Amino acid sequence: MAVKIDMMRCFRTVAQDGTLAAAAETLGRTPSAISMMLSQFEEHIGAALFETERKNRLTPLGLRVLEECDRALDAFDRSAEAIARHARSTAGTVRIAAVPSAALTLLPTAITAFRRERPDVRLEISDVDSASVHRRLQFDEADLGVASAAPGADVGGEVLLTDRLGIVCRSDSPILDGPPSWACLSRETLISNPLCALVDHPVVSELASIGTLEARNTTALLAFVRRGLGATVLPGRVMDSEPPGIAFLAPADPVAERRLLVLANTRRQLSPAAAAFRAALVTAAATSASEQPRKLATTY
Repeated sequence: MAVKIDMMRCFRTVAQDGTLAAAAETLGRTPSAISMMLSQFEEHIGAALFETERKNRLTPLGLRVLEECDRALDAFDRSAEAIARHARSTAGTVRIAAVPSAALTLLPTAITAFRRERPDVRLEISDVDSASVHRRLQFDEADLGVASAAPGADVGGEVLLTDRLGIVCRSDSPILDGPPSWACLSRETLISNPLCALVDHPVVSELASIGTLEARNTTALLAFVRRGLGATVLPGRVMDSEPPGIAFLAPADPVAERRLLVLANTRRQLSPAAAAFRAALVTAAATSASEQPRKLATTY
């Protein structure tokens, strides 16, 4: 008969509790069942593990066996817990590739909610542009993606929210003189970024084509604007953090919007952890969308 983990656990509990009755209560079994399992363990070893039938004093061999049982059971319990954690999350890691504006505004809320429910899951966040989001999903380098798209663009995924695009400039910029218009961008150097392509206005297209400064990270774009290097195009949601010295205006000639989508690798099923993070993103986006009209109403 092979040694079973239950035999070792039974023996250790009897050794710790001092009696069969106490061990039976600890393990939730009958004293006779504990006695039978202990007998099978001693029979397999080929020697007694207790000095007396009262089971309150170990033999020298029993002391050595107890040490080995402690090591084996501790290792087994750690492994069982690790397996349970992985079973809850399927994999211990969720990889998210997100456009910079989402990483700055939407992901913090989603991560906070997600970690309350699944604190042991590792999250790997990549801050990349929309083209890279799609590429990482295609090559299985990400489990989830958050990307920008123009309204009406057929790129798959689920729409998290729709953002109003506008001009982000310094609070003392000449762009703010007069009615808001995309043409006002000609009063400053345009710091181009991929969102400029979503604005259907000739001035924006021309400035983007001849521009000499481009950035893709939202934090960098805001820093450049703050230093007076120019103005850029960003969603109004970036103003949620109220960056000092920065102004936002949303022209209506035309209204420009971008959809923020959550995407997944369609060739394989989401793990439970990735599905849970996707749900957290959807909830965070719904909360953000309900707050945004009020905030934008005071911005321009």
